[in-house]
Parts: sequence; C-alpha cells; structure tokens
Amino acid sequence: MSKARYIEAKQKWAEKQKARGVTARAVASQDRLPPGQKLTEGFPVLDLGVQPEIPLTKWSLKIDGLVEKPTTLDWVQFHALPQVEDVSDFHCVTTWSKYDCRWGGVAFTTLYELVQPSLEAKFVYFTSYDGYSTNVPLAACLDDDVLVATSFDSRPVPREHGGPARVIIPKLYAWKGAKFVSGITFLAEDKLGFWEVRGYSNTADPWTEDRYA
Repeated sequence: MSKARYIEAKQKWAEKQKARGVTARAVASQDRLPPGQKLTEGFPVLDLGVQPEIPLTKWSLKIDGLVEKPTTLDWVQFHALPQVEDVSDFHCVTTWSKYDCRWGGVAFTTLYELVQPSLEAKFVYFTSYDGYSTNVPLAACLDDDVLVATSFDSRPVPREHGGPARVIIPKLYAWKGAKFVSGITFLAEDKLGFWEVRGYSNTADPWTEDRYA
C-alpha cells in the first residue's frame, strides 16, 4: 500500500469509529494491560511507509521554540549528555501492547534542562525525518520514563522502529512517540500533529481507550 493510501485508510477508519460512537471511557482502567489491547511477544512495525536512512554523521536534533538556549545536537553531542536506561510497556493504538521494553537514550528532562524553556511553554511539538509530527503537553513529557531513545535491548534502535533516535512516552499511545525524531519545539499553544488532524485523539490515554478525537 502506498503512503497516501495508508494515510487515507487510517483516517477513514478513525472517521468510521467516531460515527459508530466510539468514545473514551469515563473511568480509567487500573490494569497493567489497557482496555482493548492484546499482548504481543513480537514488535510490529508501523510507520508512514517511509523509513529514512539517516547516517549518524548527518543526524541532528534541533530543539527550539520558547526556550532560553535553543540548540542543535549532533550524534556525538547527543551521546555526550547523561545517558539513561528505562524499562516500560509499549501500547499501540492498533490494539497491541508489548511489555518490558528496555530503552536507552537521553531523558527528556535532561533536554528540558539543557534548553531551559520559558514559563510560557506548555506544549511540545515533535517533528521527524519522514515528515511526521505529533504534539504532547509539556507536563506529560516531564514524566521520568520519557526519553529520546537510541537503543532497544542494548542495541541501536533499528531503522524500522524509528532509529537512529525515536521518542518514547510510555503512558500515551505510541503514535505520540515520534520515530526518526529530528526536532523538538516548545510552544505556548497546542498545535495538532500528523494523526491528530486526521481524527485521532489529542490526549491518547490508553487506559481510557482515548483513540479518536
């Protein structure tokens, strides 16, 4: 399926679910496995049909917007920052979940401290090398399990899973964690991302099945 047809199919699916009256649950589940999800031992690949090949010598991460110290990090500079490892669960809106994913990289809080966002910054807008974008409230990004990951199970993040660097935000559906991340912009106002303007939830809470806008 072409990229355009894939995007159209996903958008029509969201429209169909909304027409059926599918809405978020009023009460969040307390279970480890969010409602409507099934566990998988594998790791399915979902993207926009484009998996850019980015040489590490040309990779960079631009961090800008409402910050005191905008910066662009190359691969060496990124890895000179404090590195962390975290184990979390991964929940895809297409109804599969994977437990105990071991990610390594730089904590979002480290990047936050590096660029020093202003008090007006309330939202984060992520952009990617494949043209993808997504938006997340800043408060959600400051959880201690949010990171820009460059390793998975102690190996480099494979290209099919968003390498060389991708965002991990475990408490939200995985489309909020941009693959192939290239930019992080701090904003005062919310700005909808790629799937958010195509019928998918802006808040994306797995435990209330908040899948569609």
